[in-house]
Amino acid sequence: QLQLVESGGGLVQAGDSLRLSCTASGGSLSHFVVGWFRQAPGKEREFVSGIRWNSGGEYYADSVKGRFTTSKDTDKNTVYLQMNSLKTEDTADYYCAVYYAPFQVPSYSAEDYRIWGRGTQVTVNS
Repeated sequence: QLQLVESGGGLVQAGDSLRLSCTASGGSLSHFVVGWFRQAPGKEREFVSGIRWNSGGEYYADSVKGRFTTSKDTDKNTVYLQMNSLKTEDTADYYCAVYYAPFQVPSYSAEDYRIWGRGTQVTVNS
């Protein structure tokens, strides 16, 4: 059974950068789509970014486009979320999640993602 573990969260100041990692164990991410989501206190979980493991194609929510970059390391079975120019509104618990997608169709919906990590907390102070 594939398992995901996020790391890299922390407390930073507005304008700072942070890199989150999502490492998979128990299997390969081949043919999966890996997504990043976040949930702020009192708010619904929202899509942040996604990457298609086989093609490497990335896609982003408008709120983070130009500031966040997602990438993968095939050898480490890991996906990264590089977050630059952080804003206070980026404060949230960040989760990675995957779904099996043999045709690598991207999804922005949390309902499509079947396996989730436990999350890592990101706090951005002004």
